[in-house]
Amino acid sequence: MPSHPNAPLTAAGRRRLCERVDQRRPIAHVASEAGISRRCLAKWHARWVEAGPAGLLDHSSAPNSSPGQTDPEIEQLVESLRRQTKYGAARLSAVLRDEHRIVIAPVTVHRILVRKGISRVSDLDPPTGEQLRTVLRFEHDEAGSMIHVDVKKIGRIPTGGGWWAHGRGSDGHRASKRQGEGTGRIGYTYLHSALDDHSRLAYTEPLENEKGVTAADFWLRSVVFFAEHGITSIRRALTDNGSCYRSKAWAKALQDTGTVHKRTKPYTPRTNGKVERYQGTLAREWAYVREYDSEAERRAALPGFLNFYNYERPHSALGHRPPASRVPLSTYRLTAEGIIVPDIPERPLQLSFDDLTA
Repeated sequence: MPSHPNAPLTAAGRRRLCERVDQRRPIAHVASEAGISRRCLAKWHARWVEAGPAGLLDHSSAPNSSPGQTDPEIEQLVESLRRQTKYGAARLSAVLRDEHRIVIAPVTVHRILVRKGISRVSDLDPPTGEQLRTVLRFEHDEAGSMIHVDVKKIGRIPTGGGWWAHGRGSDGHRASKRQGEGTGRIGYTYLHSALDDHSRLAYTEPLENEKGVTAADFWLRSVVFFAEHGITSIRRALTDNGSCYRSKAWAKALQDTGTVHKRTKPYTPRTNGKVERYQGTLAREWAYVREYDSEAERRAALPGFLNFYNYERPHSALGHRPPASRVPLSTYRLTAEGIIVPDIPERPLQLSFDDLTA
């Protein structure tokens, strides 16, 4: 445990002893007064004469050279395998033995990983294996400066509830797999979400696909939602590189609202982390928080969750206040009838911003 910088016999205390020796006091007497050996004080005084105050600092106990240390080329191989596979020390030792004919004990592999700074899984970026960078957190200074947009796909709930509610192989699970209305293979729900960077105000719609026109129409409706809270100008929209966000329909929708499109770095979801984190909350506190008897019942509960999330639920990044505390108008609420989701025909019509705000 590090000692206090002004405690006796640390750098400051050693300096006082060396200064007494410089005053021609016998080194044995000074050492005796400090309760240390003459040899120890002589060592410190020699460092004081040679390097000044820097010489009195604690020196590392690591040796200047380690002739028995593993060959650098083998260490590079261990590091490369670790970044590629994310394997632990024991498994890496087995891979080196079986595939590279290199016999190294797991404890030696672990020491190599420690020296390289990648001994823990949290040291590596999961998708790339690169050294995990320092988390850079940013927040725009006003609502509407940046809106994060993303889509999350979840399985629909068959009528009567599926295996998640009843257990695999149960009577309820078998009933949900029959070919009656609302049962069998009923596909997925696509949760389109938009979240304001500054306030964390969120809006979500459960839609039938993630096509470009669907995402574009959702964007226009989300702009109306934010306008209800006094956010009348949205300067940027941040998305990943999904096909719906590369479509002409999406580009036209952003043009209609005067919004600049920003994209994340490919395969880097952390850049869009605010909406990714919101989707995790959405799954835990709405989609799978309890057993639903049907998809319609789950969708009917979404407006209640959004009202709670936006106006009541404390947010740690906002000083444990809800997102509505950071928007100009906080009186708007989604209606009890739920979010109105327009039917999506085979060839959806393109909505304009003027149509939605008329």
